Amino acid sequence: MNDGSMGSSENTHSKSPKKTKNSPVKWSLTILFGSFFLSVVFNAMSETALSNVNVIAAFFILAGFVLLGILFDIFGVATTTADEKPFNAMSSKRVKGAKEALWLVKNAEKVSSVCNDVIGDICGIMSGSTAAVIIASLPVSNDSNTFFVSLLITGLVAGVTVGGKAFGKGFAIRNSNDIVFFLAKTIRFFKVKR
Repeated sequence: MNDGSMGSSENTHSKSPKKTKNSPVKWSLTILFGSFFLSVVFNAMSETALSNVNVIAAFFILAGFVLLGILFDIFGVATTTADEKPFNAMSSKRVKGAKEALWLVKNAEKVSSVCNDVIGDICGIMSGSTAAVIIASLPVSNDSNTFFVSLLITGLVAGVTVGGKAFGKGFAIRNSNDIVFFLAKTIRFFKVKR
């Protein structure tokens, strides 16, 4: 009797590490294909938009990519630093959005991976390619002027992106619970609308 029970417990223990090992691999593959898909979609949208707009509108598209990257970086940091306890209390009182907030905090690793690594990095790539399109379309008199304009625009994009993310991280850490709850209510709103 003991041998049988030990055998079944051994089987249970031998199966659980496989699930743990497969889980990160599946998640990595999901992120890989998700990143590829989003990158293609963003790139197609950017190419279509940039081919039909002037330089000023292209600057607005560039600013949109930079701001989107900063915003999702804030969401990613907020979920990793938010406290679960207030959302547990809110959930027990059936506060709208508390369930979604709890899910975000409990899955902080995956949420931050999507926000920071997938969307944040794709926005970084897209802002770089948008800046390149803007530089190419500027009416510059000679090669040396093109070089300096290129340095100025890429430096400005990098500075605003890095500076914005640095400011955003501090803001996200100080206001993590409020940001997560805002994000949760936004998710709930779209879930209800659907």
